[in-house]
Amino acid sequence: MRKALWMIAALLAAPLWARPQFVSPDTLRPDPQQRRTALVISQVLEGFHYTRPHIDDNLSHLAFDRYLDTLDPNRSFFTQQDVDALSRYRDRFDDCVSKGQLEPAYEIFRLFRKRVEERIAHALELLRRHDFDFSRDERYVFDRKDEPWAADQAALDELWRKRIKNDLLMARIDAKPGEPVDQERLVRRYEGIRNRVQQMKAGDVFQAFVNSLTLSIDPHTSYMSPEVSENFDISMRLSLQGIGAVLRSEDGYTKIMSTVVGGPAARSGRLHAGDYIVGVAQGEQGAMEDVIGWRLQDVVELIRGKKGSVVRLNIIPKSEGRGGRAREVRLVRDTIKLEDKAAKSRILDGKELGGLRIGVIDVPAFYRDFAGQAAGKRNFRSTTRDVRRLIEKLEQQGIDGLIIDLRQDGGGSLAEATELTGLFIDKGPVVQIKDATGNVEIEKDIDPAEVYTGPLVVLVNRNSASASEIFAGAIQDYRRGLIVGEPTFGKGTVQTLVNLKRYLHTDQDLGRLRLTMAQFFRVLGASTQHRGVLPDIPFPTTGGHVDYGERALDHALPWAAIKPVIHKMPRDLDVARLRRLSEERVAHDPGFRFLEDQEKEFERVKHIRSVSLNEQKRRAEMQARDQRLLEIRNRLRKYRGLPPLKSLDDEDEDIHADADKDPEGVDRIMLDESARILADWIRINRPRTAQAR
Repeated sequence: MRKALWMIAALLAAPLWARPQFVSPDTLRPDPQQRRTALVISQVLEGFHYTRPHIDDNLSHLAFDRYLDTLDPNRSFFTQQDVDALSRYRDRFDDCVSKGQLEPAYEIFRLFRKRVEERIAHALELLRRHDFDFSRDERYVFDRKDEPWAADQAALDELWRKRIKNDLLMARIDAKPGEPVDQERLVRRYEGIRNRVQQMKAGDVFQAFVNSLTLSIDPHTSYMSPEVSENFDISMRLSLQGIGAVLRSEDGYTKIMSTVVGGPAARSGRLHAGDYIVGVAQGEQGAMEDVIGWRLQDVVELIRGKKGSVVRLNIIPKSEGRGGRAREVRLVRDTIKLEDKAAKSRILDGKELGGLRIGVIDVPAFYRDFAGQAAGKRNFRSTTRDVRRLIEKLEQQGIDGLIIDLRQDGGGSLAEATELTGLFIDKGPVVQIKDATGNVEIEKDIDPAEVYTGPLVVLVNRNSASASEIFAGAIQDYRRGLIVGEPTFGKGTVQTLVNLKRYLHTDQDLGRLRLTMAQFFRVLGASTQHRGVLPDIPFPTTGGHVDYGERALDHALPWAAIKPVIHKMPRDLDVARLRRLSEERVAHDPGFRFLEDQEKEFERVKHIRSVSLNEQKRRAEMQARDQRLLEIRNRLRKYRGLPPLKSLDDEDEDIHADADKDPEGVDRIMLDESARILADWIRINRPRTAQAR
């Protein structure tokens, strides 16, 4: 997969600076500062990156291909003839960095810009003619990242004919009855693609080129130019807010990778990982700006704004894929406060738990009030402090077991992961950190006190990452509790931000390098990298994890292992029996059937690469997809005793009117089964458990 992998959180604020003007192609050439920066980056990568990469011809080949894919990710502008002509630079990208010979990167970009201008002129002419026959039976391949380059100009013309026809067909389908097709929106879309390429400066080209090399080493090492670094610094000081979502550019589309707990996107319940943002509008009445083909940075700028202001997004849901129908979502920009992502508790009980009371602590993030700590506040907020308080409260209420819910927890403070683990184990190692020199440091819990000693389940899913994986891995390695759910994300590397000017002893800003400099290893020696933490009792929704998370990223570091620092402990628990009991329940659980059917539909849509350009067939395809999703949803609603939905649009109004209420209980499906697993554990080991407590 060739994807632009630089993730950026729309939660962070950034200045809405004036949009750049047309840049003359004559100015798109390297300057002495960029040459010096390239040399420094080469030395830092080879000297300090965790893998100590060799900047050689092998890396050059990878970087060359990535650079072309960064410029033209959907293979819509270059032809195979262009690629063949440019291939003379395939062996020179390493020299571009290590020797400061940057001219090839700029020559490639100037050709790309020329091809964009030619293609957009052709597209606008096709739109003006508008003589398409929507009754013809032909298909358009909209996802071309794995397709061959168009052989020549004629092949590219045919590709663009279908692309324009597809866009016009979608405009016809989206238009309300009796309304004309909004052709001007498409004109603005294509003019916008051309304008943004024409506005790219030499610094933008340099950044794209450098990242083609760094991202060919690993997906988390990337370069920020001086301008981007400055804007990042300003963003941390301004009172502009966002929606709380991590975004990524994918083949010209802005894709939501995750939503931040407590943010407007997560609270709405209408934005999910895998959805595409295709339009952005300001306020209640602002015109919807088509953002297909936009740079990620420009889309993020549109989404951000003052706290309390309204932003409206056009979203294509994950369930419909890029060829689906857009729906509008209204959000109010806000800041994510510490309280919004603080740990919370509740108690589950009922007949199916046999009278047992199961405590649940939801941990959305591993947070720590570093400012409060630095100011000397004795009661500064932290995950560990909050969880300790919640455990004490739950035990006062007489719980029989405890679930730590880490679903959607993307991580945070390493110190908190270590200290939180210490609430459940005697003192000892929690995680190992190996650096580029091979030196291994061990983060330890030094407090011998165990705050909770009863039966423990840790619930994880594919979005549990980083610090979550450290905690879950330690609980599993110490045999302190059961890990239940899905394989986790697999983010097991450590990054640092390097200010490059320090290496030249200059006051001139050279930008910054986000550098992978270490890797996490569990106390039994295995890495959390790539594989993540595998549950002791997996749920049947794990199928979609194969090409998700770290394992789906290009050039992700592989799984590895080092020497363990604890002995593997015996387990006095029949995990196989608990797994069988869970599997028997899950096989007949309507909630899990819903999750499995939904996952299968997501997988089916994800692998669709083309759509029909016959209007009748296209409408039928979309209707059939909507009907499948509606039937899946209504089966769950029937089980929950809710009236059926007439359409998926009704779902938007009903289900997400108050996301916290979750009337269909989707969020409870995995949690309830985790509680039943814990209840099985307690009943099977009741005499021993009672004695221990």
